[in-house]
Amino acid sequence: MDINSLLSALPGAAAQGLIWGIMAIGVYITFRILDIADLSVDGTMCTGAAVCIMMLQGGQNIFVAMLAATAAGMLVGLATGIFHTAMGIPAILSGILTQLGLWGVNLKIMGKSNQAISVDNYNLLVSLRYVKNAITDKNTIAVVILFIIAIIAVLYWFFGTELGSSLRATGCNENMARAQGINTNFNKVLGLMISNGLVAFSSALLGQYQGFSDINMGKGAIVIGLAAVIIGEAVFGRIFKNFALKLLAVALGGVIYFMVLQVVIWCGIDTDLLKLFQALVVAVFLAVPYWKGKYITKPVKIGDKAKEEA
Repeated sequence: MDINSLLSALPGAAAQGLIWGIMAIGVYITFRILDIADLSVDGTMCTGAAVCIMMLQGGQNIFVAMLAATAAGMLVGLATGIFHTAMGIPAILSGILTQLGLWGVNLKIMGKSNQAISVDNYNLLVSLRYVKNAITDKNTIAVVILFIIAIIAVLYWFFGTELGSSLRATGCNENMARAQGINTNFNKVLGLMISNGLVAFSSALLGQYQGFSDINMGKGAIVIGLAAVIIGEAVFGRIFKNFALKLLAVALGGVIYFMVLQVVIWCGIDTDLLKLFQALVVAVFLAVPYWKGKYITKPVKIGDKAKEEA
């Protein structure tokens, strides 16, 4: 095994990890803040790229295409939210229904199962070609880092507002939030829209980065998003206490995930088993808090705690 080949591949893994890190921030909003398992992101991860690439092929400006992709993702979140709140369908099933419906929608958007786009013919924001030996304003890693900083800043401001705080309260204790006069159904829909908007934005960047959109590009996206969230919390949880830093940890979790994945591929694992590896990584990191509480942390009796305080 040539170590130089691994070192050569790591910048690409870092760029891809940062792009997926934006998607993971979207997953974090539903999974941690709203306490909702939103499976519609597997479909949204194709929708964003499909809309962006088709608009670019139609001659639209790159920023207009990115905005349209984000708006399309927010509409996906709106559909999932309506299924859940207005129709009383459980959140996990709402996401599955939306994801299922998006298969046909994405095919209609693209016209076929995949669409390619070349950095030679279009002014793309990011590209695999710009990962190494590119000037700063074209370097993919630098561009995505700037996007992440801007997204975290906007989200930090938003969740500090009255509306953002009510959204966090909805996820923390829905019954108590409702008792305080908060419209929890509206907040759920809003949270799902913001989450899927970020996923679609990430997808639009990914489509540009890899040079194509494909109907299957979102398969297993929720697993990668959860892996990034959980790895980020596990690695940086004790250090990053501020909300903005927690969002940054999630993005860095995506980088770590793809770095580890690249090392695993370099070690010669059968690529047919990568999905199994992804599932096992998420399962292990989800199990760590449970194992820690059950086997490592000793339970403290009420009487002993009172004695310690006295």
